[in-house]
Amino acid sequence: MTMTKVNSAADSPDRVLGHPLFRDAPPEVACLLLRDAAVLHVEDGDVLFREGEDAIEYLYVLSGGIEVLRHTQDGQERVFHIFRSGQLLAETAMFMTHGRYPMNARARGDAITLCLKRSGLQAACRAWPDLSMRLLARLSDRVYQRVNEVEWFSDSTAAQRLADYLLRLRPGQDASVRLPLTQRQLAAHLGVRAETLSRLLADWVAQGRITGARRDWTLHDLAFLDDLAQPVRRSF
Repeated sequence: MTMTKVNSAADSPDRVLGHPLFRDAPPEVACLLLRDAAVLHVEDGDVLFREGEDAIEYLYVLSGGIEVLRHTQDGQERVFHIFRSGQLLAETAMFMTHGRYPMNARARGDAITLCLKRSGLQAACRAWPDLSMRLLARLSDRVYQRVNEVEWFSDSTAAQRLADYLLRLRPGQDASVRLPLTQRQLAAHLGVRAETLSRLLADWVAQGRITGARRDWTLHDLAFLDDLAQPVRRSF
C-alpha cells in the first residue's frame, strides 16, 4: 500500500465534502475534516486495517471497492458489506469507547481511498452540531437495521434468506445477478453451512427456478423467490 499526494481531480479529497454527512459544512469545519487527509492507493487483497487495531482513521472510497469482514471461529470469512465509490466506512468506529476497529477492511480489486482522521471528525462535531445530529441519525438507522437482521436470521429459513438475498441483488428489472461474494463467503453471510447453500442452489437449478454457476446466475422464477422472501421482509 502506498500513500500518495493528490495527483488528479478524480483523487481530490474535496469530493468527500459532497457526502450527505458533510454537505454544506462551513469552511472552517471542512478544514477540520480534511486536516492531514491522505490519498491511499491499494491493490486487490491489501488490508487497510485489522480488527482490534487502534481506530485513528476512517475512509472515503474514491474508486474501487473495500470490503469489511470478520473471521468466524472455524476460520471462515464473513463479509458484512462492500463499500463502493462515494461511501464512507469506519466513521462510526471513531466514536467507540474502546477506540479499536471492530472489523477488518480489505481492498476488493484495486482501489483508491481517502484516509481521514478521527481527531478531525470529532473536532468537526464539536464545532458544527449539525454534523453530530447527522451522525446520530446515521447510527440510529444502523442500529435499526441490525435489529432487523437479528430477526431475519432467527425467524427465517435458509431458503428464505437466499431468495431475499438474490432478489435484492437484481439491477432494476433484470433477471441476471452477479454474486459479490464467493459461495463460501455467501454461506457465512446468510448464516448457513456451505453444503446447505450448495444444495439449495442445486435444487433450484433442477427445478428450473434459476440457472448459472459460481457467481453468475439468472433468476427464472421470480414469483417463487418472491413468495419465499415475502414473510421475512419488513414494510419499513
